[in-house]
Amino acid sequence: MLLPLTHQKAELIEVVHITDWKRHLTSADLVGDELAIWAGEQARRALALIADLPGSELYRCFSPGWGIRAHSSTDLLFEIAFCFRCHGVRIWGPDVSIEQQNQSFDADGPGGLELLRMFRACTPN
Repeated sequence: MLLPLTHQKAELIEVVHITDWKRHLTSADLVGDELAIWAGEQARRALALIADLPGSELYRCFSPGWGIRAHSSTDLLFEIAFCFRCHGVRIWGPDVSIEQQNQSFDADGPGGLELLRMFRACTPN
């Protein structure tokens, strides 16, 4: 997946469980319940996993259930919403190019399944 260059400045990631997926069809940002903070090495590993996700065939439903907000020490860098059904991704942020805004990822491959496992591990029992 093509991440904004600012991903190299990310120091922490908020994990977001998206509660109103319909809002994300036209929204300008990511909204949902913040479930966890990944910082330091955990944030770097997550971004490396996301960056390595290959593209996939896009099915177009876009009903995202999970997302992240990447932060530097002072700023929100970008936000990503993931739809594990249609393999769609939306990315928002000041340094996000038009080509990066709407992408696809292989949600059924090893990297996609690992990312989903990481998201689900943040859910309270």
